[in-house]
Amino acid sequence: MRPTDLTDDAFLGGRISVLQPSRGYRSGLDAVLLAAACPISASETGRVLDAGAGVGVVGLAIAARVAGADIILVERDPDMADLARQNVERNGFADRVRIAIADISVGGRILHDPARPAGLEPARFDYLVTNPPFYAAGSGTPSAQATKAGAHQMTGGDLDRWLAFLATAGAADATLTLIHRADALGVILAALDGRFGRIRIVPVHPRSDATANRVLVSAVKGSRAPLELKPGLVLQDAHGRYLPGVDAILRHGATLTI
Repeated sequence: MRPTDLTDDAFLGGRISVLQPSRGYRSGLDAVLLAAACPISASETGRVLDAGAGVGVVGLAIAARVAGADIILVERDPDMADLARQNVERNGFADRVRIAIADISVGGRILHDPARPAGLEPARFDYLVTNPPFYAAGSGTPSAQATKAGAHQMTGGDLDRWLAFLATAGAADATLTLIHRADALGVILAALDGRFGRIRIVPVHPRSDATANRVLVSAVKGSRAPLELKPGLVLQDAHGRYLPGVDAILRHGATLTI
């Protein structure tokens, strides 16, 4: 990808800088919220898997907050994976953030393939994070850019296989955190069933008077604890300004408890 096709964007108040395509799918608010909601604490060590990592914003934001995190970014698109690799290196995280090129939409069986990328093993990861493709292929308005279409569309709409991969990758009691469209909640719950429990849902509202358009979901592998619907997260006030708690997440890398 040519340098003229890229932008260099700052996240977390400039703590990380990220090269990403100037057109098509671009990481932003969703990625930062997802990273903030991953429950690994700043003083902890643990293995983190970011599934469908794109250019790496989620994993980099976690790495900036948690010095003891060992992170693998899984991405199927070679161009995006190459940008993620550049972003890891330019932010100084090459010693603990790695890239794996793999198509996780085939499900958990890829983790049992002897030819799988190094580091991708069953039952290895303590924390699983993902911002899955938002639309089933053929639904919605197709993107004019192939990269954006790939990031927003899942072949066959198979979120079930996406979460099967994550369940296979997670260690016992691994925590999954994901962000998705609010109207996909039914599909999410169906895909979690039998794999993850102790499901906690936070509706995300653009403003206090607006319907939620995103959900943050946390779940624990193998748990049978009941589902909890948490209070909603409101992003902006009536004037379009981020509320103080959200601003602290976006600018200073504050955590978001689900």
